Amino acid sequence: MSAVHTGWRTEEHALFQNSVRRFFAEHVAPNEEAWSERGAVDRNLWKLAGEAGLMGSGIPEDFGGYGGDYGFDAIVLEEQGRACALGWGFIVQTIVKHYIVQYGLDWQKSRWLPELVTGELIPAIAMTEPGTGSDLKAIRTRAVKHGDDYVINGSKIFISNGQLANFIVLVARTSDDQGSKSISLIGLETDELAGFKRGKNLDKLGMKAQDTSELFFEDVRVPAENLLGAEEGQGFYQLMKQLPWERLCLAFWALGSCDAVLEQTLGYVSDRRAFGQRIMDFQNSRFKLAECKTKIEVTRAFVDQCMMRANVSELSASEASMAKWWSTEVQGQVVDECLQLHGGYGYMNEYPVARFYADARVQRIYGGTTEIMKELIARELDPG
Repeated sequence: MSAVHTGWRTEEHALFQNSVRRFFAEHVAPNEEAWSERGAVDRNLWKLAGEAGLMGSGIPEDFGGYGGDYGFDAIVLEEQGRACALGWGFIVQTIVKHYIVQYGLDWQKSRWLPELVTGELIPAIAMTEPGTGSDLKAIRTRAVKHGDDYVINGSKIFISNGQLANFIVLVARTSDDQGSKSISLIGLETDELAGFKRGKNLDKLGMKAQDTSELFFEDVRVPAENLLGAEEGQGFYQLMKQLPWERLCLAFWALGSCDAVLEQTLGYVSDRRAFGQRIMDFQNSRFKLAECKTKIEVTRAFVDQCMMRANVSELSASEASMAKWWSTEVQGQVVDECLQLHGGYGYMNEYPVARFYADARVQRIYGGTTEIMKELIARELDPG
C-alpha cells in the first residue's frame, strides 16, 4: 500500500522517515490513550523529540539546527498523521521556528532557536481571538510602548499548546490604526511572566491529547526588543508570508491520516465477513476503497508539487490554499467512507477509525476554513 513518491524526496528523507516512524511507535503510540484522558502530552515528549533530532530542520547549524529543507518537517507531520497522534503540537514548532528564522534579530535567533530545537521551549502562536475567527485585521489585543517595554492587554482563544507553552509568538496591535499596518509579532517567554494567565484546557470533539486554551494578558510587560522584525507594523505581512507553510503542513497531516485509515480499513474488510463472504468481496466495498485510494494519490501529487515549490520559496498563497482545503476535505471524505465500511464497530472508540474521524473534523476549520481558502483563491482569479 506504500505510495510512490517522486520529486522532493531523497534517500536522506527516507532514512529520516524511518527514524520518525520509530519515534512515534516507541514514544507516542503507547501513551496516546493516557494523554487523551489527561488532555495534554507529557512535557518530556518535547525533549525526547529534541534528542531524536526531529525538530532541527530549517534552522541553521549556528543556531542549533541541522539546516535541511521543509521536507523533513513535512515527514514528521505525515508520520504524525499516520500514527493518529495529533496531541503533540509539533506543527506549532515548525511554524514558530520559521518566524524566528525569517524575521528574528540575531540575538533572538541565538536565544530562542536552540531551545526550540531541544524542546526546552515549547511554542505557541497566539493569533485567534474571541469573535474574530479568521479575520486577523480585527484583533483587539494591544501592545503599547512604555519606555523600553511593551505593555500587553487582551486575550486569545483556541491556542494549541496553550497549557504547556512557555514561548509564545503573540499577534498584537501596536498602533491605533485599524488596518493591517498596526499589527506586530512579539516573542514572549512566559515562565514567571506577571499578568499572563492560562484559561482552562478546552474540551474538544477530537484531538483530545492536544492542550488547547484561552490565554489572557493583563498589563503584561515584555522588552520592546522582543518585537520580531526591524520595526512595528510588519506582523500582517509576516503572517501572510508564513501562512502558506502552515497550510501545507495541514495537507501533510491529512495525507498521513488518509494513508493510515485506508490501510487499517483494508485489513478490517479483508478479515470481517458478512452473508458468507468477506466485506472486501462486495462490489460496493471495492468501489469505495478504489475511490478513496484515487483521491489520496491525486491529492498527494499536488501536495508534493507544492512542497517542491516551497523548497525553492515559490509556493504561492493561492497554491497553499488549494492544498489545504482540498486535502482536508479529501481527508474527511476518506475517513467517513472508511468508518462506514467498519459498520457499527467504526463508531466504537476502541477502533482507531473512530479517533481518526473525530480528529479529522477540525482540519477544515483551523489554519483558515475551507471557505476562507476558496475566497483567497478567488481573489487571485478576479481580474477586477
